Amino acid sequence: MVKGGLASSYPRVPGHEVAGVVEAVGEGVTLWTVGQRVGIGWYGGACFICDPCRKGDFISCLNGRISGLTDDGGYADFVVSPWDALAAIPDDLSDEDAAPLMCAGVTTFNGLRQSGARPGEAVAVLGLGGLGHLGVQFAAKMGFETIAIARGAEKGDFARDLGAHHYIDSTASDVAAELKRLGVSVVLATVTDAPAMTGTVAGLRARGRLVVVGAPAEPLNISALDLVLSSRLVAGHASGTAKDSEDTLRFAALTGVRPIVETAPLQEASPAYERMMAGKARFRMVLTTG
Repeated sequence: MVKGGLASSYPRVPGHEVAGVVEAVGEGVTLWTVGQRVGIGWYGGACFICDPCRKGDFISCLNGRISGLTDDGGYADFVVSPWDALAAIPDDLSDEDAAPLMCAGVTTFNGLRQSGARPGEAVAVLGLGGLGHLGVQFAAKMGFETIAIARGAEKGDFARDLGAHHYIDSTASDVAAELKRLGVSVVLATVTDAPAMTGTVAGLRARGRLVVVGAPAEPLNISALDLVLSSRLVAGHASGTAKDSEDTLRFAALTGVRPIVETAPLQEASPAYERMMAGKARFRMVLTTG
């Protein structure tokens, strides 16, 4: 949230993957109690009065709040949050594991469960980075025949360690041909490479779906014939609400899905941020206090 295409007002404290303990509750708040472990993700609250909210689609709120963007986020000792933005953290998850699961985790978990794919079907995850390494774990634990797609043969063992049944090296294979051979019904695109995303569409089976959770700067250049002739779909997916985060956390605690993180004290936020932006973090930098 420090850099990027989304507008914010300054000064603003960044950070939208937050885990901590409730220190105080506001007047009328009954859902949360002091001492309870909670977290905040991308979803920072809804207005409850716009059309999407009135239909129960809170993540699509036209006036939605985002921690670290519209409100101060988690690069701090204390955070003030709307009650509806909090998610309960299971005892089996550490704060260091829980925090990334409330953005990268809920985005991939929720994207997969909303994709229309059924257990036993072939699902591919494009990318093995901050989102992708969680997407592969979730896909495998959900019962999908899981295919990981990334650049380089050396990532194959890592993909299989995460639970992938197949690995496609995009530098050495025709990705669309391999997806077609495997009968893939859904591709979860976690990368920010538009050509890599569009290169998967022709490999989807009839009525297959490309679910976009990464956000490339350039537009997707997709052949209309690739969509029309096999009735394929391209859909964006926007993270999830606090309740979706709770579902993600519970599923992760139950099945053993965990993010791969590096930790640093809050006082070292700047070098940790630069390490992340340089692409050297594997795969999430988590700031700790106390």
